[in-house]
Amino acid sequence: MKRILLRFENLQQIAGSEELSVILLTDEARRRVLTVVCDTDMTRQLLMRLKGSSSINRTMLPEALLQLMPSTYEMMIVGVYDGQYQVMLMDMENGNSVRVRTSDAVLLSIISHIPLYIEERLMDRQSVPFDENANGVAIPINSMDTPRLKAALRNAVEEENYELASQLRDEINRRKS
Repeated sequence: MKRILLRFENLQQIAGSEELSVILLTDEARRRVLTVVCDTDMTRQLLMRLKGSSSINRTMLPEALLQLMPSTYEMMIVGVYDGQYQVMLMDMENGNSVRVRTSDAVLLSIISHIPLYIEERLMDRQSVPFDENANGVAIPINSMDTPRLKAALRNAVEEENYELASQLRDEINRRKS
């Protein structure tokens, strides 16, 4: 199994939604980009660290926990289930692992430099070519949770984009079965 090291590229607000943002993760060569939707709370946490906020110190929970962790950890995006990427945080020393939210894995990677990987075939399936000058980003429909899919379906029907509506409907039906 070949894996690809991901790097944090950017954080962008989703147009029309004040509650959601998109994390952009690229391969090291910046050829492909993987998008991860995150909520307002995680957006705030990421922005604090990215802007180097003076309110961040070693007593904040993520930073404090890192002081207790050995440096033998890795994270791996192992699949997509019900619209969510599945990420495993692995202790390479003793073989223990635990599942974490993708946005938490990105935050942990930013503050700790714990590497975040993805299996090559999954990256090929879920990513799109990276263009740093692009005005928007694509979010694979299989990485959206069901409530967001239903909202996107309503919008597609309202905008008479029936091809997209059909794809969204098919994904919703696939999850029901």
